[in-house]
Amino acid sequence: MTEQVLERVAGHERRFNTLFEEYFDTLAAGLDAPSFSRFTPDCVELLRAISLRGGKRLRVVMLNEAARLVASEPVEGLDAAALSIELLQTHGLVHDDLIDDGPVRRGGPSTYYAYRERFPDHPHTAVGLTVLAGDLALALSLRVLLEAKVPVGLRQAMVEVQTRAAADTFVGQIVDLERDFAVTPDEDVLHSVADYKSARYSILAPLQLGLLAAGEQPALFEKELRDYARLLGICGQMRDDYLDLFGDAATLGKPTGADIRDGKHSYTVNALLAAVDGPERRVLEAAYGDPSCTPESIAAVREIGERRGVRARLEADMRRYARQASAVAADWRPRWRQEAVTFFEQLPLWSVEQAM
Repeated sequence: MTEQVLERVAGHERRFNTLFEEYFDTLAAGLDAPSFSRFTPDCVELLRAISLRGGKRLRVVMLNEAARLVASEPVEGLDAAALSIELLQTHGLVHDDLIDDGPVRRGGPSTYYAYRERFPDHPHTAVGLTVLAGDLALALSLRVLLEAKVPVGLRQAMVEVQTRAAADTFVGQIVDLERDFAVTPDEDVLHSVADYKSARYSILAPLQLGLLAAGEQPALFEKELRDYARLLGICGQMRDDYLDLFGDAATLGKPTGADIRDGKHSYTVNALLAAVDGPERRVLEAAYGDPSCTPESIAAVREIGERRGVRARLEADMRRYARQASAVAADWRPRWRQEAVTFFEQLPLWSVEQAM
């Protein structure tokens, strides 16, 4: 991406981080809860911590750039939409870490493990409060839209987008768990999981919300928006799966090898299974599904993946899907503003190259 585009991206991120801090300051002071409750403000503080701790805010950037496809100046409703998007993301992070028994998120303790530390003798309470924290984030993500100072029709359309995105994400979580019961799911299954679990709320919804805020009707361009979101979502899930084995733990803010330890059928694991046999396969099978698998064992699997060309194949696949997504965005040029179209053209390959 050009320096000008990267500066614009950084500006969206800085502005939103300030907005998000202000939102939580207001929420902590104004959430309706009984005066005796200590657990409620503690819950809000944990949501604040995981929400403000890291995160690239790419969803917020896409939201703002989607509005720029139509409008050259800032439009009403983007702040509420941005808060809604990131609160829905917070909901997902909280529940993901509970489902995956993940101890670390964005370089700090996950909400689930924070509650486990607070209630070491009450594990069911820790689980219950984690579920409720995620539920509260979801409810807040819809409430900020219902309270947005925009025309009623726009408010309703935005709530519909986010409600649909949330439902699709829950289905995605369900089929994600179901996927791991298959012997070896085929690529179409992995693509569908990526679409439902990630692409629809992380890419499609920000595109739709940004266009709505700018006065456009995204329903008129449903197929191409969905195609772009699906391709970019597949690319993004491949990137996440790739980084889980081939990434740097310090940069990621969590240990690598989680998918192997958890016995997940990720893109990377499937590629490894297809590429190895004999002694190398036995090394992989010994680590696969073993929660106590050591960092040394993960490093051995990583070395096998590099030697057998799995890393190179995943990188080639990510670039291929990124180019396909870019081609979809290129077709928007006759209709929408050039500088914003350029952003969506460049985003897929840029996001891939950032991972390598």
